[in-house]
This record gives sequence, C-alpha cells and structure tokens, in this order.
Amino acid sequence: MESGDGHERQLPRPVHRRAPRPALSAQAAALLAGGVAAGLLAGTATCTATQGGLLMGLVDDRRATVGWFLAGRLVSHTAVGALLGLLGSAVSLPPQARAVLLVTAGLTIVGFAVRLWRRGPDRCAPEPRTRRAYKAPLLGAATILVPCGVTLSMEMIAISSGSPLAGAAAMAGFVLGTAPAFALLGWVLRRVSRTRLARLAGVVAIAAGLWTAAAGVSLGGWLTAPAPAAAGPPQPTVTVWATRDGYRPSMVNAPAGVPVEVVFKVAEPGCTGTVSIDGRDVALPAVVRLPPQPPGSLRYVCGMGMYAGFIMFS
Repeated sequence: MESGDGHERQLPRPVHRRAPRPALSAQAAALLAGGVAAGLLAGTATCTATQGGLLMGLVDDRRATVGWFLAGRLVSHTAVGALLGLLGSAVSLPPQARAVLLVTAGLTIVGFAVRLWRRGPDRCAPEPRTRRAYKAPLLGAATILVPCGVTLSMEMIAISSGSPLAGAAAMAGFVLGTAPAFALLGWVLRRVSRTRLARLAGVVAIAAGLWTAAAGVSLGGWLTAPAPAAAGPPQPTVTVWATRDGYRPSMVNAPAGVPVEVVFKVAEPGCTGTVSIDGRDVALPAVVRLPPQPPGSLRYVCGMGMYAGFIMFS
C-alpha cells in the first residue's frame, strides 16, 4: 500500500505470543499422577509411621482439625517441590541435618505422648485462641522436616525434573495420595484420646517417638555398631542389593587407595531405595563411584536411618 506522498507505508508486524509449553504441562500432569500413586501405594505406611506422630499434638485440641494439618502438609511439600525443581539439590538437606531433625521430631512426639498419657481422657484445659488457630497447619507443615524414604525419592524426582511446576506437582500429588491415611489416623487418635485407651495410645506414641529419634541417631552415625565380618577378597567393583529388610550383603570388601564402584540394585521396593553414602543421598538403583579411600570402614544408611551397611577398605 502506498501513501499519497509516494512512500510505502510500513504495516506493523504481528506480535507472536509464545504458546504454553505442552511438554511441560504433560510432565507436570504425569508427575502429579505418579505422586498420587506413590502416596497411595508406597507412602501410606512409611509416612504415617514416620510423620504420623506429629498428629499427637492435635488430640488435645478440640477445635483444630486434621484438615488444617493436611493443608499445612500440602503447602510445605508443594513449596519444597517447587524449590527443588527450580534450584535442584542445592536446597535439599544433607543427611546430617535430617538426622538432627529426626531426633528433634522424635523428642517432640514423646513430649506430646507424655502429655496425653498423664492427662487421660478429656482432662485438658483449652489452649489460647492464637495458639489453637496456628497449631494444626504448623504441625502439618513440619512433616516436610521428617521425610520418610518415599518422600526422599519424590524429592529426588522433583530435583531431576528441572522445573518448579513439575517439582511442585510431584510433591503435591504425593501428599494427596497419603492424605486418606493421615485423615484416618488423625480421626482414630482423636477418638482414642477421649476414651480410657488414651494412656495406652500415649505409651504407643512414646515408643514411636523414641523409634524416630533412634532413626535420626542411626542416620547421623553417632552410635554405630561394630561392622560385621565380610568374606571374599577386596574387589574394585562391589554389588549391594537393597531389600525391605536391609542391604545384602551388609558388608563388602574393597581395596583401599584406588577408586571403587558400588553397584546398588533394588531387589524389593522399600525405604532402602534411597541411600545416604559419603555425605550425599542417592536414589537406587545407581552406581556410586567412590574416590580412593584409606584403610578402614565406610558406613552407609537408608534415607530413614533404619538400615545400614558397611564397606571395608583394606
């Protein structure tokens, strides 16, 4: 088109808006569905056993609901999933820090349980309104600090996703999958707290709290048992199988002063599917390459601090 003065008029170029990335949306949807499945099938038992003790803090609060507990849990896990997807392993807690948190959580659970055991059924004074309003969501959010083995596996999936949306979807789906079990556990605990079984429930919760604290001590390696004897000559490449009952063989021989490869294979799914070795977390199956080690033993442990194994360098 020409203007009246004989010069060609430049028409404005159309603005092309970037369409949303369908691959990213599909990845987030797939991780959300996978997280729900992992929560329902694998996380129900392990997470309620590890984190369910924090629900003991709600049984003496008549107005706090398990729903707010679950909401706090969903918010904290989704936020951490987004951070892990955005920043990767830079924001994940090292094993020693998780060990401290496990011990702290275990002692907190023991405190809740002792309070329930001492007061018996329906003998608790109401808490201040401000404390009552924030207690349930804060306790739910605190469960992210006490991860079970399946939670650690989901966190590593969020790290590998490389996307805050996909990481948040994976962790949110996992929380949704475990929500029915937590809701049922909370309902049972509150019902029991109003009966003569309250003291018995307190004793069980004390045992659970001590078990959680002991897992933290084991994860930190602060009280280690003597390494068992291992048969066979040292090998530069060793194979360890992760089972539901621990690592097999529980001790292997490797040469000192040379690089060693540890091939971790999974025989049965369970909390041993994540191992803390040489100061880092590894999702199994995997091959861990260790730099030359001095003579002695190297201890590794599952992500929950329940099962340990040893590599003897000689």
